Amino acid sequence: MAQRPSPARDALLLSAAMRFPHAEPGMRIGLFGGSFNPPHAGHVHVSETALIRGRLDRVWWLVTPGNPLKDHSDLAPLAERLRLSRALIRHPRIEVTAFEARFKVNYTEQALSIVRRYHPGVDFVWLMGADNLAGFHRWQNWRRIADMMPIMVIDRPGSTLSYRSAQAAIALSRYRIDESDAELLADLKPPAWTFIHAPRNPLSSSALRRAHREASVPENAR
Repeated sequence: MAQRPSPARDALLLSAAMRFPHAEPGMRIGLFGGSFNPPHAGHVHVSETALIRGRLDRVWWLVTPGNPLKDHSDLAPLAERLRLSRALIRHPRIEVTAFEARFKVNYTEQALSIVRRYHPGVDFVWLMGADNLAGFHRWQNWRRIADMMPIMVIDRPGSTLSYRSAQAAIALSRYRIDESDAELLADLKPPAWTFIHAPRNPLSSSALRRAHREASVPENAR
């Protein structure tokens, strides 16, 4: 039987998650950031696709305190999102961290700077669902992000053509490598990116939250 959440267990969970997962020089690690509010099988699908296509050693889920570009009114507590993420993951090479809360950063550029500072010699790749590519140009210092580490974009429903039409994709078009060479991405000097066409998982956190809200409304109030 699963243990009920408690403040003490949440405190232990947060303390452990604020540390970096194990990494060694020469490892190839994908970084997959997001609110994971809630985590779902689509996140796992993107991670497993990246592991295979990029020949990565690990994927780290960077569970953020909160995305500055999103409404936080329905954001679940960090400990809850970490707990759900760990319960969902079954792959031994997908790990969860919340180090951004430890360093009190809210932006991807800041997080990636910290990761690189603490892990010299590790080859990192930033992972992104294709649905995020459309708005990538609105991220703070997005060009610096592209200059910091290679980027792998994984196809998502409704976003297959974003690698052609997204503003950031157009600006970085000359740095895109063919997906058949995706296993080379971690070894390339940035900027470098690729778009991976793969079976698409239709789940999304926003749809799951919407379904939960609708299920909570009494029949006579609908």
